[in-house]
Amino acid sequence: MNSNDLFTLAGKTYASRLLVGTGKYKDFQETREAIDASGADIVTVAIRRTNIGQNANEPNLLDFLPPSRFTILPNTAGCFTADDAVRTLRLARELLDGHALVKLEVLGSADNLFPNMPETLKAAKTLVDDGFDVMVYCTDDPIQCRMLEDIGCVAVMPLASLIGSGMGILNPWNLRLIIDQASVPVLVDAGVGTASDAAIAMELGCDGVLMNTAIAGAQNPVLMASAMKKAVEAGREAFLAGRMPRKFYAASPSSPTEGLIQSKTKS
Repeated sequence: MNSNDLFTLAGKTYASRLLVGTGKYKDFQETREAIDASGADIVTVAIRRTNIGQNANEPNLLDFLPPSRFTILPNTAGCFTADDAVRTLRLARELLDGHALVKLEVLGSADNLFPNMPETLKAAKTLVDDGFDVMVYCTDDPIQCRMLEDIGCVAVMPLASLIGSGMGILNPWNLRLIIDQASVPVLVDAGVGTASDAAIAMELGCDGVLMNTAIAGAQNPVLMASAMKKAVEAGREAFLAGRMPRKFYAASPSSPTEGLIQSKTKS
């Protein structure tokens, strides 16, 4: 990644624009190997499902992913109300010695994990007022994304498609609307299935991509993590470079025709 193109989030800069989850791996060792291959600086942790010190007799994820090396991003996966989400992140702040950067997600359905936006907005307001730096999983609704930014969230994270679906970016038009209006980072969260999905998100102008299942659910998670790293970097470079305009039925050969040796026809 270009050293002059750093990713800034809540006043801190990062080299990688790929954020990764820590769930669904076979063990913590595979988790660490995949995250190393991804090059990610920020790793998100489901506080309700992963031990980071709240269960003294269980393996601690932080022994494999130390906060001295990675920025730990506690999330509220599994929360269905604003109150549960706020309570979960306050617990995470205590466990992580006052850590303020968090990922908020309040779900509306256990079947499809679609966000509950009224509860998300409520929780976001409470958390921002309580001093948290809130990154927020949300619908790809430009109006609701603007409302979250107005509340004071440090990043908006619209879904590309449903969590764990691997369906890729189903509505690029809404993402562009969100990107064009936002003054905070916009990251695609949920729905990425393979490297090309990540590249497309970055080519659209997203500031980053967060994923978990696309890596952990691959047949070779470590190799897929490496592929995602390259895809995010390539997509970002393509966005910065500015793609050629699309031209329908406009013949324009990539090699010049002037000066070509013409064959002579026999008389």
